[in-house]
Amino acid sequence: MIARTLRTAALGAASLALVLPALATSAAPARDTLDTMANDQVDAYDWVRPQADYVRREVMVPMRDGTKLFTVIVYRKGTSDGPILLSRTPYNAGRATSRNRSQKIEEILPVMDKEFVNDGYIRVYQDVRGLDGSQGDYVMNRPLRGPLNSTKVDHATDAYDTIDWLVKNVTVSNGKVGIIGSSYLGFTSLMALIDPHPALKASVPQSPMVDGWMGDDWFHNGAFRTFGYDYDLSQTVAKGGGSVPRGSGEDYAAYLRAGSAYDYAKTYGLLDIPAIRKVLEHPSYDAWWQGQAVDKLLAARPLSVPTMLVVGQWDQEDSYGAPAVYKALEPKDANNDMVSLVIGPWRHSQVNYEARSLGALDWEGDTGLQFRTRWMKPFLDCHLKTDAPACDTPPVLTYATGTNRWEVSQEWPGGAYTPLYLAGDFGLSWSKPEAGEDSYVSDPAKPVPMLPRPIHMSGEEWRTWLVQDQRFAESRTDVLSYSTSALAQPVHIKGAPKVDLHAFTSGEDSDFVVKLIDVYPEEYSEKPQMAGYQLPMGIEIFRGRYVHGFATPAPLEPGKSYNFQWSLPNVDHVFLPGHRIMVQVQSSLFPLYDRNPQGWAPSIMKAQPQDYQKATETVQRGGEAASAVWLPVVQDD
Repeated sequence: MIARTLRTAALGAASLALVLPALATSAAPARDTLDTMANDQVDAYDWVRPQADYVRREVMVPMRDGTKLFTVIVYRKGTSDGPILLSRTPYNAGRATSRNRSQKIEEILPVMDKEFVNDGYIRVYQDVRGLDGSQGDYVMNRPLRGPLNSTKVDHATDAYDTIDWLVKNVTVSNGKVGIIGSSYLGFTSLMALIDPHPALKASVPQSPMVDGWMGDDWFHNGAFRTFGYDYDLSQTVAKGGGSVPRGSGEDYAAYLRAGSAYDYAKTYGLLDIPAIRKVLEHPSYDAWWQGQAVDKLLAARPLSVPTMLVVGQWDQEDSYGAPAVYKALEPKDANNDMVSLVIGPWRHSQVNYEARSLGALDWEGDTGLQFRTRWMKPFLDCHLKTDAPACDTPPVLTYATGTNRWEVSQEWPGGAYTPLYLAGDFGLSWSKPEAGEDSYVSDPAKPVPMLPRPIHMSGEEWRTWLVQDQRFAESRTDVLSYSTSALAQPVHIKGAPKVDLHAFTSGEDSDFVVKLIDVYPEEYSEKPQMAGYQLPMGIEIFRGRYVHGFATPAPLEPGKSYNFQWSLPNVDHVFLPGHRIMVQVQSSLFPLYDRNPQGWAPSIMKAQPQDYQKATETVQRGGEAASAVWLPVVQDD
C-alpha cells in the first residue's frame, strides 16, 4: 500500500512537471516595467468604448463663409433611415452629449432625448459660431443679416448650411430634419425658420428668446432686468467669466448699494463687456431692438415649416416669446395645422426635465414627460419619420392649473375678456364701481422686494420665484391689495390677462407692477401648507415713461392721470370655489428690475443719486377712470 502511494505521488509530480512549462509557454509575455519617471500625461483617451450601444461622432461642419462649427452626432448602433433632431446651442455641445461618461446612450444625452434615440432618431448638437468648439465671432443674439448685420451669415444661414451638410453626410438618416431647443436654443430654432432648408420639416422652439426689450431676458415693458449682467459675464468672457464678483451677500443689498444699473456695471468693471455696453446704449425700444425682434422677422415671411411653440406658465426668463410668435404666425395658418401653442405648468425650460411640481405646487404626475410622449414626439414623428403616422396635433394645448388637467383648444386666447374692477374698501367687482382712488408712497430707497429677504437670484430661489407666496408683500404700506370675497363658482381663465390701470404720480416718472393672485382658503386641510397661500398667476411691470410709446420716452406730468395698459403672462387657470381673486399694485420689484428714480432721468440706467425721489402714487377706480384687470373668462359646461 505504501509503495503504491509513493509510486502514485511520483507519477503526479512528473505530470505536474510536464504541465507547468506548458502553462508558462502559453501565458502572455510580461510587459516591460515602466520607468518611474515616465511622463504620466496622456494625449487622449476615448471614453466611448467598443461596448458602447451608440455611435458618437464629433465633426467640424463648414459654413458658407468658411467658418467651421463643432457638431456632435449621436445615434444608437444599428440605426438606419433615422430622422435627425438638431439643437444649436451656446452651452457647449460636447457637454450636452456627455451628461454621464457612460456606454449607454440614454445616459450621455439630456433626459428629454431618451424617447427619441430609443425610437431611431439621430440626435445632433452644435456649438453656435464663436463659442466652445466652433470657429468665428460670437455675437449675443446675432441679428439677421441686414441693417444690423453687414455680414452674409447669421443663425438662419448657419442652420441652413448645417442641415445641408447633415442630410448629405449622415448616411443612416432619412434626410428629414427637425430642430428643437429651449431659451437660447429656442431662439436658434426660430431663426432656422427664416428662409429654411427644404429638409427642415418641423420645429419645436421652447421658451424662445424673441424680443429682449418687450418681455424676454433683458427688459420687460422698458424696465431693465438686472440679472442679465451675470449671464453676459459668464457667456461672453473667455478668461475670468462667471457671475459678477459681488461676493456671497444678498442681491437686494448689493444692487441697492451700487445705485443705477450703469453705476453697478462701473463698480464691477463691466463697461468694457460688449454685450453689456450694447444694452446700456439702447435703453428704449429703438430700431436696434425692433430689428432683432424675431416675431416681427417671422411675420414678414411665409410660414412653411410646421412649428410647435412651447412655454411655461411661470417662465421666469422668457414668458413673452412663444405667445408673441404664435400671435404673429397664427393668421398665416389657414388650415390651423401649421403652428401650435403649448403652455405647461412649468418654470423656464422645465418641459425638458421632471415636472411633477413647482415650488409648493404639485401636479398630477410628471407633466413634462406627459407632454413629451403624448404630444411633442408624435408631432415630430408625423413630420419626420419615413412612412409617418398621420398628424393629430392640437392647435392649442394647455394645462389648467387649479383643476390640474391638460386641455385642447382651437384658438388662443380661449376666453372672453371680462373686466374685474378695482373697487372701494380694497375690493374687486365684476361691475363698474363708484369713482374713488387709493394712494401709497413709493420710496426708491426702500423698494418692494421680489421675494422675502434675503434675496439671491440663483438656484431654486430664482427658478420658483414666480410662485412665491405673496403674503410678504400684502402687509407693506407701498403695496395696494384688492380682493374679491370667497368665490361661489369657479372662474376659469385662458389667455393673457390685460391690465387697464388709471393712475397719476407726484413725480415725473413711475413704474407700476400688477400681480394677479389666487388666494387659497385660510383653512385648507387638503394641503395645510397651502392654507391662505397667495399664488401669483401673473406678475408684470410697466415703465411709466413709455405710456405714449415704447420708442418715445417722456416725463410724466405730476398729478395728471394716465391710462397704463399692458398684459400679464399667458395662463390657463381655474380659481376654485372658496378661493379669492386678488390684485396687487406696487411701483417696484427689486432687485430683478432696476429702480425707477421717479425724478426724470433721460436714461434710467444712468440715473444720478439726486434723481431718486419719493413719490405719491395714486390709483384711480370706478367712474371715468375705472382701473381693471381684464380676464379671459371661459364659460365651462
